[in-house]
Order: sequence, then C-alpha cells, then structure tokens
Amino acid sequence: MNFNVIEGWGTLPDGWRYVEVAGVAVDAKDNVFCFTRGEHPVIVFDRDGRFLRSWGEGLVRRAHGITIDADGMVWLTDDLHHTVRKFTPDGKCLLVIGNPDTPATLQGGKPFNRPTHVAICPKSGYLFISDGYGNSRVHKYSPDGKHVMSWGEPGTDPGHFNLPHNLVTDRDGLVYVADRENHRVQIFDGKGTYQGQWNNLHRPCGLFVDRTQNGGTFYVGELGHALPVNEAVANLGPRVTVLDAKGQKIARFGGQFAGEKPGEFIAPHSVVTDSRGDVYVSEVSWTNTGQHEKPPREIRSLQKFARTA
Repeated sequence: MNFNVIEGWGTLPDGWRYVEVAGVAVDAKDNVFCFTRGEHPVIVFDRDGRFLRSWGEGLVRRAHGITIDADGMVWLTDDLHHTVRKFTPDGKCLLVIGNPDTPATLQGGKPFNRPTHVAICPKSGYLFISDGYGNSRVHKYSPDGKHVMSWGEPGTDPGHFNLPHNLVTDRDGLVYVADRENHRVQIFDGKGTYQGQWNNLHRPCGLFVDRTQNGGTFYVGELGHALPVNEAVANLGPRVTVLDAKGQKIARFGGQFAGEKPGEFIAPHSVVTDSRGDVYVSEVSWTNTGQHEKPPREIRSLQKFARTA
C-alpha cells in the first residue's frame, strides 16, 4: 500500500483561509467536507479540490470532529460548545446533543465536557461520542439523540482513558477508541465491554476505518512528541499508520520528524479515505506550531494522498 501526496490540493476562494482544518470527512459522492477553525467552519470541495460551498458561519465555537453518516448527514463535534450537532449537507441543523455552552463537571463522567468526536454504528445506528478533554468517557446515544449509557474513567488500565480523542465503529459494531495520551487504541463491544487494544502507536489522534476492505482497514493519525526533550528523537511521529483488522501495520507515511515539506506532517488530527482509497489528512498545525511562532503564521493543514498500490 503506497501513497503519493498531491501538492496544493484544494483551492479556496480569494481571501479565504482555514486557520487550520481540525476535521475532514468524505461523503458518498467523494465530496470532501473540511471542518475549519477559520471564519468559514465547513468548507466543501469536490474530489479534485474545486470549491463547492461553505456553511456554519457564526455557529461554531471551536471545530473539532466531523462525521458523515450513511444518509449523508453531517455531524459536527464542537468541543467548546460542548455539543454534537447533526446537519443536512447544506447546513440545516436537525439535532443538538448536549447543553450548548454548558460543560458538565470536569471529569465528573456526565456528558459533555469538551467532546471530541462521534461515530455511528452501521448495524444499529447508535451514536458513540468520545468526551475527551474534560472527561474520560465514551457515551452511547440512540439515533434520535437519547442517552443510553456511558463507560470509562481516568487511568491507564483496560477501559480507562487518558484523553479519548477519536473513535470509529467497524461493520460488526465494535468500537475503537483513540486513547491518545495512553498511546493506544482500545476496542470495545457496543455495550462498553473491553475487547483488547493496539499498542505501538504514538499519541493516536485521528482515527478512521474503511469498512470495505478485508474486515476493515484502519488509518491512525499520530501526533509527535509532547516534551521538548524528545525534539531530536526520530520515529515518534507525526505520521499516519495504516493497520489491518488485527492491528498489524500495513503501511506508514510521514517523515521521521515534523516538517512542512509535501508528505510531512506537523500535527495530524483527522484522517479519512474516499471511494478510490485516496487519503485526506487534516492537521492542527496552527494550534501546535503556528500560533507560537514570532510572528505567528498559518501553516498548511490539509493534504491529499493518492493511493498508488
């Protein structure tokens, strides 16, 4: 499995900027939805990078996760709004889960305190929401937004979390959680029962499953070092790793260190594939690096990789 970067993919209207692309998702027509932290929260391109439309202006506190369901509806996770919202593809809000601008008690276990992502089970339609920055929980909801159950607590044991940052469900209904600061992906059934975990990952941040391939092919966006002492240590990310359904590495791309050359990464935050197996990676490069530079500068935060084999 090999990938070639397509340089300069995605043409914004004149004068527009992303700031950074926190999340990326692809619909059934291979249109690419970018969830940004700029003035235009949702920006939509066709698969060739031509601008189609934008929406969400004035509605988003801070973009974090974006998911498109089997019906083409768009789910936005806004961590500073403490909500998950369901929209039509052109931006009409259909459902709000959570109390807008009202965080639950920090690490109290009740939803939500800065949720990070939502996954939708293809078998049951149930929603699974990672509540990662202010909680250490996964919450399960019915398709119409009613709370069913929750699981998880702070820690490092099986079933415990240290910043559950992203999650996906496979075609059998298993739930895979990117337990970022525990450097692992944990696996649960739909009732929250621990099934196992994948290690040998570095701060897994973005997570996507292609359910069409061999029981599921998983794409993991990994962040780089979090400590200055590790700045000169190679092979800790940032990168994207591709795993099979048993958690075995198929491929890995990105440099040995963070970088801005084509194909290198600063901070992979979200990853998705289209119907042809091409990969889109969005990065929180402003939050991670750009805002700290003097003067601050916007850094590339979206790349497309064409699958070649």
